[in-house]
Amino acid sequence: MLLQPAVETDYPAIVDLANLAYRGTGESASWNVEAGIIEGQRLNGSLLREELAAKPDAQLLICRDAANGPLLGTVWLEPKQGSIWYLGLLTVRPDIQNRHIGRALLAAAEEFAQERGAERIRMTVVNVRDALIAWYVRRGYTLTGETEPFPYGDERFGKPLRDDLHFLVLEKSLSLNC
Repeated sequence: MLLQPAVETDYPAIVDLANLAYRGTGESASWNVEAGIIEGQRLNGSLLREELAAKPDAQLLICRDAANGPLLGTVWLEPKQGSIWYLGLLTVRPDIQNRHIGRALLAAAEEFAQERGAERIRMTVVNVRDALIAWYVRRGYTLTGETEPFPYGDERFGKPLRDDLHFLVLEKSLSLNC
């Protein structure tokens, strides 16, 4: 697996993958789409550029099998306070999810952050995405008991279809238990 920082020429493929992975429909849909929860676009080029410009310490990483191969997945890593990093936008092409690329990409992202001083990874997941939360728990993440509000009224990431949404905070220690 080749994990490398995204460059401008990757942005259209990243946008397409994020929208397919989060909001795809039909036979090409991912196992963890947000159908019935949020509709519309998950990402566009302007929003991606805006996020990257606003967070210059963040890393948007892409995954490929080979240097010039097709985009297989993405992950966003951002140093926060101290040795805590935020992980988001973990996506994998739905047609290859049975290859366990998501697991490998998550592990590679954790290693990438740890090599840069991360001791803990935090993320937020929409509260009603039980299967996705369970997937992260199986990979060592725990629910912290913290929540964050859902950005109702800001439809840049899509239109919520429910009025009971919020984010759950999950965290994983990257420290080795010796």
